[in-house]
Amino acid sequence: MSTNPLDSAVPNTLQNLAASDTPPAEPNQYSGRQFCNALGSDMSVESVDMVLRQGRVLPPAGMREAAQDCVQASLMDIAIDAGRIVAIAPCLSLSGTAEIDLDGRLVSPPFVESHIHLDSSMTAGEPRWNQSGTLFEGIEIWRDRKQSLTLEDVQQRAIATLKQQAMQGVLFVRTHADVSEATLTALKGLLAVRDAVKDWITVQVVAFPQDGLYGSPKNEALLEEALRLGADVVGGIPHYELTREDGVRSLYRIFELADRYDRLIDVHCDEIDDDQSRFLEVIAACAIRSGMGSRVTASHTTAFHSYNNAYAFKLMGFLQRTAINFIANPLINITLQGRADTYPKRRGVTRVKELWQMGQNVSLGHDCIQDPWYSLGTGNMLDVASMAVHVCQMTGRAEIDACYDMVTWNGAKTLQLEADYGIAVDKPANLIVLDATDRYDAIRRRSPISYVISRGQLLAETVTPSAQWHGKETAFAQPSLQV
Repeated sequence: MSTNPLDSAVPNTLQNLAASDTPPAEPNQYSGRQFCNALGSDMSVESVDMVLRQGRVLPPAGMREAAQDCVQASLMDIAIDAGRIVAIAPCLSLSGTAEIDLDGRLVSPPFVESHIHLDSSMTAGEPRWNQSGTLFEGIEIWRDRKQSLTLEDVQQRAIATLKQQAMQGVLFVRTHADVSEATLTALKGLLAVRDAVKDWITVQVVAFPQDGLYGSPKNEALLEEALRLGADVVGGIPHYELTREDGVRSLYRIFELADRYDRLIDVHCDEIDDDQSRFLEVIAACAIRSGMGSRVTASHTTAFHSYNNAYAFKLMGFLQRTAINFIANPLINITLQGRADTYPKRRGVTRVKELWQMGQNVSLGHDCIQDPWYSLGTGNMLDVASMAVHVCQMTGRAEIDACYDMVTWNGAKTLQLEADYGIAVDKPANLIVLDATDRYDAIRRRSPISYVISRGQLLAETVTPSAQWHGKETAFAQPSLQV
């Protein structure tokens, strides 16, 4: 009988779907030896469920240089039993029911998809294509498409997308669900998916009022109903409210609801090129006054790109008083923003490098996969990290490494999953194996994910493509030496 979590039973109509086809200083710096001790050592038992042999364990951010002598020069065995990591050491003597020779490949915590819309994924061209490529035409197309949503439609596309992501190393996902329709079909579909796939991937669902909290008389009540139904996070879109005053009021209401229902906050904030769209300052003020900073996320903030520096620097000072998280979506931001510009065209991505340099937690998301806003995408987070390297001009070696961290550790922090995230003894056995040597190599080559281990079980395996040269070798005539 298969032990693959993708083949496990899930509720009702979802059963067949799920089974089918220079950086800021870290607060705690460890020596290389301390990091090795934290990894763990051999244990007294003789056999476990799985042993991964001779992999190169990727140390967390802030430990890279200190741990280099211990980790990067050493290959480690990783023992897994009952869904958890039970030992990590250079050479474990115990045996595993399953053993995989990693042959020196990179072992990393799984990728974290901090921001995606699973309810609209895989709908590109339905009912028509976004010819202008703008955010607002995308919203209009989606408004038409969601009139025909059914639970089965949402569930099929969401699970297909999640499987595509998981095959590429994503095991933690935050998805937004449009709650602007009276039936709440998108939300109900994604809540069912969240529960159906929990054995192999973690999904958080954001109650997202796509048409604005006050864009329709019913929307405020629908948002609160979404929280009662079990949405994990409160969302919003203040820059799309009818007036500036409505946008501010919507943020006050979002913080009230988050406090009342004990939920996280993730707001689509200032996703526009208008330099007068300044709702980030309102989020910062609410975070400071409420003390909810680390539970709050500002997604997109693309207008930050267009602010004059005098205002931007003042705002950064306020942001340093908070612990709010930022999510940039470089693939979609570089595509949607700047559409009203002639030349020069703005990049339209928030100030990722500056936020990272000042110590704010920044993670990255794919945002859209084949939907009215972005017709491309495969769910590969290395594509996202690579685009961030280019668009945000983060080409220094530490900056490239930071972009990798933005799709791993930083994403886990955004989703408030740090306690169970990472590769260490007693942590849940969630990890990926890349055909790479380090962060830089993984991003440069978009390295294939050789193995995906979820909850201690092999979830997916990819055979690395092999290329052979059949052309002639080029030879150069050797110059004659004249005496």
